[in-house]
Amino acid sequence: MTSSWLFKLRGDLNKNQKILLTIGGLIFFIFIWALLTMGSTPAIPRAIFPDPLRVFHAFGELYNNNELIMNLCRSIGLNLGGYIKAILYAIPVGFIIGLVPLFRGAFQRMVDAVRFLPLTALTGLFIIWFGIYAEQKINFLAFGIFIYLLPIVIQRIDEVDDVYLKTVHTLGAGYWQTIRTVYFPAVISRLSDDIRILTAISWTYIIVAETSADQGGIGSLIYRAGQRLGRVDITIACLIIIMLVGIFQDKVFAYLDRKFFPYKYQIKDSYDGRNSLKTISGFDAVFDYVIALSTWIFLAIYLIFMFNEWSPFLGGAKPLSYLFGDALWTIHVVFLLILCYQFYHLYQKIFVK
Repeated sequence: MTSSWLFKLRGDLNKNQKILLTIGGLIFFIFIWALLTMGSTPAIPRAIFPDPLRVFHAFGELYNNNELIMNLCRSIGLNLGGYIKAILYAIPVGFIIGLVPLFRGAFQRMVDAVRFLPLTALTGLFIIWFGIYAEQKINFLAFGIFIYLLPIVIQRIDEVDDVYLKTVHTLGAGYWQTIRTVYFPAVISRLSDDIRILTAISWTYIIVAETSADQGGIGSLIYRAGQRLGRVDITIACLIIIMLVGIFQDKVFAYLDRKFFPYKYQIKDSYDGRNSLKTISGFDAVFDYVIALSTWIFLAIYLIFMFNEWSPFLGGAKPLSYLFGDALWTIHVVFLLILCYQFYHLYQKIFVK
């Protein structure tokens, strides 16, 4: 039994095995869930934990009666704002503290200590500082990511291999050249994986952020339509939606990582010494193609809706403002970055040989 690949310690699984086991695990989980919650006398009372069918029907109720799409977009907008601000603050501050001994000696201990702050206890301060609307929520979520991302930036700086520093020093690189050619690319390429993991933190605090001055959002929906009314099925349905969005978000970050840092996926062939790219799963390949294709489609849709925001031509309706509210600026920033990248990529293809 122990020699089987299913029970081998730290044994590797091929792609087909991973897919089959994932599907099997999901089916097994749903089966146990149904077994414990269905029937005339379920082992777990439905008032405590509803059966799968009831949760499935809750999705339709959320869509028909609770403006699910709008609430989900509001949460996505707030989270994107948190990601953008946390990254913009953590990277430069982390480089300053990590590279300059003066600032490291002055602030390293404070950076280590701030991670122990209970974020939920800080909501009152953020309300005092930023009000009760979108700005406060975005800054609260950004701070939740920032306090964990900042120490990792410093750690990644410490992990830069000395061989690269000695090489550029031998070549006569100056202070800023060393930062630009060694520290920055080395840290950012490794930091992309950390950002991918840490951005999930903001989803864990979404209910705390959105319950102040209810402007919609999936967290507010959980509190308003789920917990306050005792609807456990709605609460579980909303949590499943958050997990699905998180999985999609993780795939997008993985796609961007492969796009911007392809050398991280290179392997050296032992027989001829040449480098090649690691193979990716069929699902990832399909996902990459869908993302590349849909990027231009979403850009076109966004541009139409953006012009409608300035000069309404859709019968007075403003879909972007309705969906994202005060967090709409985060969508503008994201699509502006996408446009800049697409034009840069097009420029490289046409003019750079």
